[in-house]
Amino acid sequence: MGEGANLHEAKAQARAHCAAAREGVGPRQRAAAAVRLYAMLRELRGRTIAGYLPIGSEVSPLQCMRVLARDNTICVPVVTAKGAPLRFRQWWPGCPTETGTFGVPVPTEGGWRVPQILIVPLLGFDAGCNRLGYGGGFYDRTLPGLGDAPAFGLAVEAQRMVQVPREATDVRLTGVMTEAGLYRQGAVE
Repeated sequence: MGEGANLHEAKAQARAHCAAAREGVGPRQRAAAAVRLYAMLRELRGRTIAGYLPIGSEVSPLQCMRVLARDNTICVPVVTAKGAPLRFRQWWPGCPTETGTFGVPVPTEGGWRVPQILIVPLLGFDAGCNRLGYGGGFYDRTLPGLGDAPAFGLAVEAQRMVQVPREATDVRLTGVMTEAGLYRQGAVE
């Protein structure tokens, strides 16, 4: 088995472990992570912020997005094609949605936006802000095209790993918010 196959297997095992760990976390920790995220972003005005519409046991940024939508433009990711970067469509509380690729809800109305700040879902992370996603590489293809737009993962501590198995194409996040605080390149604030 080659190095690539070993990395692929390590990522698959890490995804299964992190998904199970996230499933076992109760609403209190999830809510605490989302409240901390809002506290970090609450002063923003006039920005375009990408959130996401959660699926499964993902920590939900919806309440944060609802409040931020009062003074900012909110958008969410849309998969337009396999192997393509994500596009972001405007979202607002109550906007009409349909089920998109991978069962993720997407708005059916609203314009396309370029986010200045991103809130990113994930399966796992480490203290260095390396993200373990779902394996499609969509954020890894998207983030480099957004210049210096900060990207923050939203997770619970149960999703933290000692070290995320990484490939050269994996993009590190600016930070990861959990119920314990904000991880930024090795330190929690």
